[in-house]
Amino acid sequence: MTLPEFLILAAALFSVGLFGVLSQQSIVMIMMGLELMINAVIVAAAAFWYFCRPSADAQVLVLVAVTAMAVEMAAGFAVTTAIFRARDVDLVDSAADLKG
Repeated sequence: MTLPEFLILAAALFSVGLFGVLSQQSIVMIMMGLELMINAVIVAAAAFWYFCRPSADAQVLVLVAVTAMAVEMAAGFAVTTAIFRARDVDLVDSAADLKG
């Protein structure tokens, strides 16, 4: 594959994620859209590093980014689960009422 093909893949992933974030009201679906958008950025960055300057440093940085994304999503799902168990709220509009 060439760099433009990777960038088209990243743009497609980002577009699907953006559509998911903007069109859904479920907190879980919005978080899935955000995860797709972050994955698109990681794919684009890895492609640039591979084609511009291939080295092991780029692979380590991508691995760190994927790990940080996984930790962030786990924390987000934990907060979402806590909100759901406490108030039986799973929609963004209903969760906005929790501001205090």
